[in-house]
Amino acid sequence: MTPDGFFRIVDTLVDVERSEGRDYSSFSVRGKRFGYYWPRTRTVGLKQTLSEQQALVSERPQVFEEQFTAGGFGWVVVYLDGIDADELGELVFEAWRLSAPESLLAEVPDRGQ
Repeated sequence: MTPDGFFRIVDTLVDVERSEGRDYSSFSVRGKRFGYYWPRTRTVGLKQTLSEQQALVSERPQVFEEQFTAGGFGWVVVYLDGIDADELGELVFEAWRLSAPESLLAEVPDRGQ
């Protein structure tokens, strides 16, 4: 997966705000953070459930690593070189969904999650 491919996935989501830091970009939906991108390492950080975080890291540690846990969620680092567009799209949508308010979720198709 390429960084441009990641950005295309993010651009399909509703109400995403992008902020540029010195070393990374962050992504939020209505003020709640759901992801990061670090160009130097070609990695993405995504919000997930704790169980999904553990499953991803244990199944494919060459692609995923535990980033941190906060507020009952587990964040994962995703190495873009090790993931395809479909799987990344599912993970990005899930990260967005975990952060989006209920009122917005009611307006957006479920994508089969």
